[in-house]
Amino acid sequence: MNILGLSYMYHDSAACLLRDGEIAAAAAEERFVRIKHSVDFPIRAIRYCLEAGGLAVRDLDAMVFYEKPFLKFERILQTHIAAFPRSRKSFRAFLPMWLSHKLCVPQTIRETTGFAGPVYFADHHYAHAASAFLPSPFERAMVLTMDGTGEWSTLACGVGQGRDLRLDKELRFPHSLGLLYSAVTAHLGFKVNGGEARSWAWPRTASRRSPPSSRSSSACARTAASSST
Repeated sequence: MNILGLSYMYHDSAACLLRDGEIAAAAAEERFVRIKHSVDFPIRAIRYCLEAGGLAVRDLDAMVFYEKPFLKFERILQTHIAAFPRSRKSFRAFLPMWLSHKLCVPQTIRETTGFAGPVYFADHHYAHAASAFLPSPFERAMVLTMDGTGEWSTLACGVGQGRDLRLDKELRFPHSLGLLYSAVTAHLGFKVNGGEARSWAWPRTASRRSPPSSRSSSACARTAASSST
């Protein structure tokens, strides 16, 4: 069975080809377009994976998107409604993109690639957990995932055994260690969803460089939260 996994429209667009449960090829779109953290549809990464696997689009049994857009849209919509009217500007900014692109993933995939088979959606944190546990050498392990936010979960914990994976505990938005880390990243003057790695090196380099312009904690929190859309 040939399955192609896709990630795009957020950051680090990529494609991964699985053949009978084994990774046959994987690539990030930024490697081809030379744009760091590219959010574009990963058509070049797809072509690379198919070429590396000796396949055509018609040979694929399914494509899988890395999260469930309608559940994520539910979270973002409820968050904006709860914060209205303060959220009005953000609401007007995010809604057109969601209605025209992010809620139309199957159509975009089929129109861009010509794929006529089924398109499935993985839970965001299950996608993280599977990418860590399933290629690992461990037969059984505890699995912990943390990021800014997925659909509703921001942290998930469970157990992987063999080819089975179960996440049975979670921390839900708006409580998020990932968003806190993004807020710190923004406060240091780096770009959210791209500059977090630089925050790791900040303690080692802070004494050798001028600090960025300070911003209020509330502004940093808003920057981090808006990135989750």
